[in-house]
Amino acid sequence: MSTERRALVLGASGGIGEAICTKLASEGWSLYMHYNHGEKKVKMLQDKLIKKYPESMFKCMHCNFEELGAAETLADQIKGIQAIIVANGQSMMKLLTETSEADMESLWRVHVQGPIRLISLLSGDLRSFTASYVVFIGSIWGNTGAAGEVLYSAVKGAQHAFVKAYAKEAAYGGVRVNAIAPGWIETRMNEEIPDAERELVMQEIPLMVPGHPEQVADFVSFLTSGKADYMTGEVLKLNGGWYI
Repeated sequence: MSTERRALVLGASGGIGEAICTKLASEGWSLYMHYNHGEKKVKMLQDKLIKKYPESMFKCMHCNFEELGAAETLADQIKGIQAIIVANGQSMMKLLTETSEADMESLWRVHVQGPIRLISLLSGDLRSFTASYVVFIGSIWGNTGAAGEVLYSAVKGAQHAFVKAYAKEAAYGGVRVNAIAPGWIETRMNEEIPDAERELVMQEIPLMVPGHPEQVADFVSFLTSGKADYMTGEVLKLNGGWYI
């Protein structure tokens, strides 16, 4: 019987997704690495991981969750999955009055509808293991909300609510469902924020420093390691004390 462990990482082209892939690969996981944009970046990561861990499988998977039926197309290409890490997404810094119906539909499909549909389609694989894992990378704004990012906050809050509900439903099948809610993490997304605004935020964070993608990956590692198997339905804060 194969002892290979397979995980699907949604959003592998992002800074947090790349760190998660790198961490899980170092722990012996074979990976399906999803991306929408950033194909070159994911292919470079794939090449690096294949060279470093030739005994494992690393497969790049393109999927645009804005398209209806995308989850079905992706699910048909995935077999034997034991963990699903939802790290994909897109930011949207707009006032509610500036947010169009198309914006709302896009955020909902990418952050909520697509990943949840995919989890539903792959749930049979997850239940085939004694212990399996779903981990959402949520957000501090899913806990407390942010002016200027109302719709983003709303879909992140929906992810958190899904985690709490699905954890109860999936527990009988051995599926552990949790989320990580990062605060300020040093990724390309935050590079667009002016230095003056960044400095103001750092003054609000008790630890007075930003987080890093590798710290999010460490949490994912813990949740999928077997060491957290009595934990399900939790949204873990990782924000330097910014929101407690």
